[in-house]
Amino acid sequence: MKVKELILYTTNIEKQRSFYRDTLEFSLLADSPVKISFQAGSSVLSFVEASTSKPYHFAFNIPPFSENKALTWLKERVTLLPFEGEEIIDFSSWNARALYFYDADRNIVEFIARRNLNVDRIADFQSTCVLHISEVGIATTEIESIYFILNKQKELPVFDGSFAKFCAAGDEEGLFILVNKDEKKWFPTGDDIAVTDLQVVGDYNFEYKNGIILISDKE
Repeated sequence: MKVKELILYTTNIEKQRSFYRDTLEFSLLADSPVKISFQAGSSVLSFVEASTSKPYHFAFNIPPFSENKALTWLKERVTLLPFEGEEIIDFSSWNARALYFYDADRNIVEFIARRNLNVDRIADFQSTCVLHISEVGIATTEIESIYFILNKQKELPVFDGSFAKFCAAGDEEGLFILVNKDEKKWFPTGDDIAVTDLQVVGDYNFEYKNGIILISDKE
């Protein structure tokens, strides 16, 4: 599953511009007072100015076995969010290892190295090593309903979890992380989960607004 563009909302567009352009060194594709867009591998990450916003979770795939190089690179730029004292977190059932950090809005951002991806190893890590957006967190109390709306647009395999608290739907190229906001906290920080508006363009095209999926024909 491919995410071509992820559109999020921010009350701190200036700080987010600085964070992604200057701290993470992502290429700035579009820059206006109300919307900014960055190249993230084959995906685009966009932020739109809003009067209110709540924290998101999203992830970027990085090349397999690059997590130690990414750790060194990130530690020069951000404060990592460890879990049980570990800065590189092992997801053995996913054959992956991940690192987490906050951006300027306290969105929980993840770099994840999935060892099953058929991607060449790298010598050194830099921002251009980011492959694409690979996870989009969607908070709800109706995981099953959200899943079947998306599945109706295009068949959406369940990668992990169930409809009770947590369901990762998609594949290793891209996952919707469907979470019950009343039953879960964001990993690895334990932050509260809130329903947040967002837009996705790619293999699935929709706007998520006030907890409702609005299907789009945009490609």
